[in-house]
Amino acid sequence: MSSAKDAVAKLAEPALNNSAMDDAAWVEVIQTMERIYAELVDHQIELEHKNTALVDAQRFVDSVLSAMSDVLVVCDMQGKIQECNAALLALTGQQANDLVGVSLDKLFPPEHSTKLLALFDSDSVGTAKPIELNMLNTDGEAVPLLLSCTARINRHNKPAGRVVTGHPIGKLQRAYSELNLAHEALKEAQHQLIQSEKMASLGRLVAGVAHELNNPVSFVLGNVHALKRYEQRLNQYLDAVHQADSAADCKELRASLRIDHIRKDMQPLIDGSIEGAERVTEIIQHLRHFAAPGPRQQQRFDVVALIHNALQWVSRSQQSKPAIALDCPPELYLSNSEGHVHQIMINLLQNSMDALEHSDAPAAISVQVTVNDKQALIEVADSGPGIAEEDLLRIFDPFFTTKPIGKGTGLGLSISYGLATGQCGGGLSASNRPDGGALFSLTLPLDAEGKDKSQNKAEGVQHG
Repeated sequence: MSSAKDAVAKLAEPALNNSAMDDAAWVEVIQTMERIYAELVDHQIELEHKNTALVDAQRFVDSVLSAMSDVLVVCDMQGKIQECNAALLALTGQQANDLVGVSLDKLFPPEHSTKLLALFDSDSVGTAKPIELNMLNTDGEAVPLLLSCTARINRHNKPAGRVVTGHPIGKLQRAYSELNLAHEALKEAQHQLIQSEKMASLGRLVAGVAHELNNPVSFVLGNVHALKRYEQRLNQYLDAVHQADSAADCKELRASLRIDHIRKDMQPLIDGSIEGAERVTEIIQHLRHFAAPGPRQQQRFDVVALIHNALQWVSRSQQSKPAIALDCPPELYLSNSEGHVHQIMINLLQNSMDALEHSDAPAAISVQVTVNDKQALIEVADSGPGIAEEDLLRIFDPFFTTKPIGKGTGLGLSISYGLATGQCGGGLSASNRPDGGALFSLTLPLDAEGKDKSQNKAEGVQHG
C-alpha cells in the first residue's frame, strides 16, 4: 500500500508544481497591470495640471492683450494677420475672424505702403526707429500710430513672422499741445509778474529819478536863458556894425556889451547844454531798459557804471542815506543783457536798503566787484539784521517776504534769481556775514554770448 501511495504522490507532484507556477504568473501580471495603471493615473494627473497651467497662461495672455491700449498684430512672413488684440478690433471695428489672413497694409492708407514695407524689412527689424503711420478707424478717419516691428522666432530659432505694435499718439499730441499752451500761459503770467514788480520798484524810485532828471534839466534851462541874453547883446552889436557906426562907437559898444566875454562863454554853455541833454537821454534810456527791457539782447556795457547808476537811483529815494562803500575796478565790461542786470542790481540794493530800516547798527551798504575764472562776482552786503536761518532756503521763493503787508510783494528776489540764472547765464545766492548782515552774491559771465554759443555747439554735438 505504501508503495502505491508513493507512486500516486509522485504522479500528482508535477500537477501541483504547474498550478503554483500559473498562480505566480498571474500575480506578476496583475502587479504589472497595477503599476502601469498607477503610472497612467500619474500621467493623467500631470496632464491635467499642465492643461490647467496652459489654460491659466492663455487666460493671462488674453487678459494682458485685452487690457493693452496699444495695438498689437502678429503677422506671418508675408504680412498676413495671424493674431490681433482687442485694441486693434476696437480701432477698426472688425471681428478677429474677419482680420485673420488679411494683409496688414489693408488697414493703412495706400500712400503708407512704402513706409510699412520698410518697417517689415528683415534687415531693419529690431534696429529701425519706430515710424508714425495713420491707421483707418471705423469711420474711415486716420488715427496716428507710432509703429514698431519685432521679429517672431519659431522653435528652430528661425524667423516665423513679425510682431507689430502701435502706440496711439493722438492723445500724446493733444497732451503736448495742452502742455505747450500751459507753458505759454505760465510764461505770460511770469512776464506780467515781472512787469508788476518792476512797476512797483519804479514807483519807489520815482523820487530819485525825478532828482536825477532835475539836475541836468535845470542846468540846460539855465544855459538856455544865458544864451538868450547873449543873443540880445549880439544882435544889438551886429546891428551897430551893419549901420556903419564909427569904429570908436563899435569898440565902445563891444566893451559895454562884453562881446569878448560872450564869445568865450558861448562854447562852455553849448557844451554844458549838450552834456545835460545827453544825461537826460541816458536816464530815459536806463528807465526804458528797466521798465521794459524786452527780449534778451546781448550788448557790451560797463557793469561798474551800471552799479553806480543803480546806487544813485535807489539812494535818491531814501529818506535816510546809508554809508556806501564801493570796492570796484575803474571799469569792467560784460557782454550780457544790460536791462536785466540793471534790474537785478536795483532789486538787490533796494532789498538791502529795506533791511537797514529795522537795524540798530549804523546803516551801511558795501558793493564789491571782482573777476574770477572768466566770471564777474558782484557782492552786495548790508549791516542789517541778516536772514533767519529758516528763511535762507526760501529767500528766492515767489511771494516769500518778511516785510509787513503793503511793504513788499515777495517777488523782487525771486525775479532777480530767475533773471540771473535764466536770462543772464549766471547765478545768485544769499548768505549771512560772520560779522552780521546779509550778503548777496551775483555771478555773471564776462561773455554770456560766447557762453551761449559754446553751449549750443555742445548741445548740437550731443544731439548729433
